[in-house]
This record gives sequence, C-alpha cells and structure tokens, in this order.
Amino acid sequence: MSKLSTISTRAPRKISKDIVKKDTIKLLEEINELQKILFAQKKYSLLIILQGLDASGKDGLVSKVFGGLNPLGIDVTAFKAPSEEERAHDFLWRVHQHVPAKGNIMIFNRSHYEDVLVPRVEKWINQAQVKSRYDYINLFEQLLLNENNTIVLKFYLHISKEEQLERLEERQTNPEKFWKHNDGDAETRKKWDDYMKAYEGIFNYCNIIPWTIVPSDQNWYKEYVVAKTILTALKKLHMEYPKLLK
Repeated sequence: MSKLSTISTRAPRKISKDIVKKDTIKLLEEINELQKILFAQKKYSLLIILQGLDASGKDGLVSKVFGGLNPLGIDVTAFKAPSEEERAHDFLWRVHQHVPAKGNIMIFNRSHYEDVLVPRVEKWINQAQVKSRYDYINLFEQLLLNENNTIVLKFYLHISKEEQLERLEERQTNPEKFWKHNDGDAETRKKWDDYMKAYEGIFNYCNIIPWTIVPSDQNWYKEYVVAKTILTALKKLHMEYPKLLK
C-alpha cells in the first residue's frame, strides 16, 4: 500500500457536493431495506470497523450513516484503554464478546486495532509482539467470516493534519463541542508521524480482509464512500426474506 501521505484526504475535484449528498440519501435508503432482510434472515451478520485519528469524524459518521437503521438490529461499541479486568486477559478477549450475532450489525468505533496501534506507538510492546498481534487479528477476523458468516468491513478515516487541527481547536471554541475536548489529544497529535507508520503497518499486515481508506476532510464525501461500500457488500450477499413455513 502507498504511504498515507500520498493518499488524498479530500474528494476528487470534479465531484459535485450536491449530487453526492443526494446519492448518499439513496444509498442509505437501500441500506435500510437490506438491513430488514439481514435481520429477518439471520444468515449473516455485519461488523463495521471504524479507525482514525482524533477528530477524524467517527462519531458523526455513525450518526449520519447508521442513525436511520432499525435500532433492534444494530449496536455500537467503542474500545478505549483496557480496564484492569480486560488487561488480565488476552487482548482480544474484550472484543470477541461484542461481535454481532447473525442478523445484526455491530459498529466498532475504534476496535481491536487500538491494541496494536497505541502499544506500538508508545513502545509498550516490541516489534515481535506487534507482528504476533497482527497474526492473531488476521485469524480472529477470518474466524468471524468463516465460522459465523460475519462480513467484516474495515474503514480508516483519512484526515489531514491541517483539518485535524481545525477540528481540535473548534472543540475549544464551540460550546456544542466542548464535551469532545481532551487535553491528551494535543499530546497524541505530536506523534502524528508515528501513528502514520503504525497505521501503514496495520494496512500492510492485516489486509486479508481489505481496508477502505476514506478521504475524510469533507464529511459529505466520507459518508458517501462508507455508505456505498456497505451497500455494495450487502448486495453481494443476495439476501432474501425467509419463506413462509408450512
């Protein structure tokens, strides 16, 4: 995979914002219909993994793309610093209990990748341990797919350093976003290059189930790319409502 610094964080110049926003509405309507079949059929499940730096727009994406779906069949889990109990187990223990049951959609707003990303940047684990965790993650995701028909879609919300700074500063000036401000985000930002290298390592080693790199400086385009990818994956399942039992 190319270096993240060579991949654009913005929509292609010739794309119309108004057209894309209208197309996104149609995509979400189709996803809504297919979610009904997914829930009724209970043959497949969908795991959506959202990764990205602070202020890349994960929370907003969840609201905009998934807010109209039936809450009975969808849930969101965020993985932050592990608790004392979680640290007493293997790093995937806390993750496995949140994977979606058949018929359901689960969104990981940050995921098991945090348990290799942050420890690598902070040098809590060595390179051999990093590689080992890559291998376990690959096996884990293949297990979900092969044993439970769980479709795994992995998105990296790709934001520029300049756009991130604007959004972080807004969290200190916009009262509606005060609650998002975290003093620690400034310290994390200082390690931007280290996080880029860590993400590039993830994309290179954990790509048996491929990643979608989502240009995320413009929310309207980010939502479109994610919605289109999800709809394409659901259509490939050729799902249908269960037949009436006689």
